Amino acid sequence: MRAVRLGVSSLLLHKLRSFLTTLGVLFGVSSVIAMLAIAEGASVEAQEQIRQLGSSNVILRSVKPPEDKVSNQESRVLSYGLTHEDHARVAETYPGVKDVVAILEVPEEVRSGSFSCRPRVMCVDPSYREVTGRIMMEGRFLSARDGQATASVCVLGYEVARYLFPFKAAIGERIKIGAEYFQIVGVMYPRVPIGSIKRDPGTEVGGEVFVPLRTGQSLFGERQVKIRSGGMDAQEVQLHEIIIAVELDQNVPMIANASRLMLTQSHREKDYEVIVPLELLLRAEETKRIFSIVLASIAGISLLVGGIGIMNVMLATVTERTREIGIRRALGAKRHHIVTQFLVETVVLSGCGGVAGVVLGLIIPQIVEAAGDMRTIVTIEAPVLAFGISVATGVIFGLYPAWRAATMDPVEALRHE
Repeated sequence: MRAVRLGVSSLLLHKLRSFLTTLGVLFGVSSVIAMLAIAEGASVEAQEQIRQLGSSNVILRSVKPPEDKVSNQESRVLSYGLTHEDHARVAETYPGVKDVVAILEVPEEVRSGSFSCRPRVMCVDPSYREVTGRIMMEGRFLSARDGQATASVCVLGYEVARYLFPFKAAIGERIKIGAEYFQIVGVMYPRVPIGSIKRDPGTEVGGEVFVPLRTGQSLFGERQVKIRSGGMDAQEVQLHEIIIAVELDQNVPMIANASRLMLTQSHREKDYEVIVPLELLLRAEETKRIFSIVLASIAGISLLVGGIGIMNVMLATVTERTREIGIRRALGAKRHHIVTQFLVETVVLSGCGGVAGVVLGLIIPQIVEAAGDMRTIVTIEAPVLAFGISVATGVIFGLYPAWRAATMDPVEALRHE
């Protein structure tokens, strides 16, 4: 305790110098915590979005080819993408497949009274909700009976329901999709947390509207017509997406490779893409690990600079207090007493900087999240690691000045002016 009191009292003799020395450690520790929090938040958000696609799913999507072909014709019909034959091949020939969901999107406006928006209008099979893991907020999802009867019913995403019916429940109400009327039977939770959805009235409304696949094919068809100056454009897409639910995760790569081979053989052009959320998830986890290492290394440089600053100040302190060290040695102080005193000073400097850095490091992510609309996650390991490194930095960079002070010749030290 006596060594601690001596160390602290020596630091208080030069308050400004001690404060400036701790700033390097403070900013180093806070930057380590803040960068790791930002990296963890971005990684978790990306992984959650990938998991929502279904880690045991394989997703086939139609991709529109470049429009440089037949661009000079006055009218044209561009046919591309996945077909019903692709869906049948997957459903009938693939082993280990639990379910296959077909999706057709129609670019129609959704309207209720004076409110209108253009969300994704998706014609889907009844098993869509089960395969994707989406959760109903109220009401029910589409049923097999709805498809068999080509019923004009629909399920709204939360964003669309909140926009079209801001002051009343959407269940039982009717909306207009294109030129057709549909009755609402359910509202589904969004993929993202409700609190993160922007509530500005002027922003574009996202979300989805779900109708039975047979109903959509019957009412809207598979050909989408766009009128342009001097002609007409028509696009014909049988299916925009096919979701393959695989029974076992270990079979996902096999199903994905089989899908790529099948589509390559049955399509003349690459008007499709194969998305494997499991592969994306593994890639995101690896990217997170590399990203965290890079950010921690960059922040660690700040701690290194702070440690060098502590060493520089302590070396100057040793020089200034050479005569004091000589007097203590002459009065019987041992070398380990001198080493202990100077190590206490460096640990106090780095420890105070570490504590202040942890506090600042916990505040910065909250500011970033509030101001930048960016998710941040502070794990318990980040502050503990950053504080431990700050103390270790003080010890490591304080050893040489302490050793130099302890090995001084007492006689030469007493002669020092």
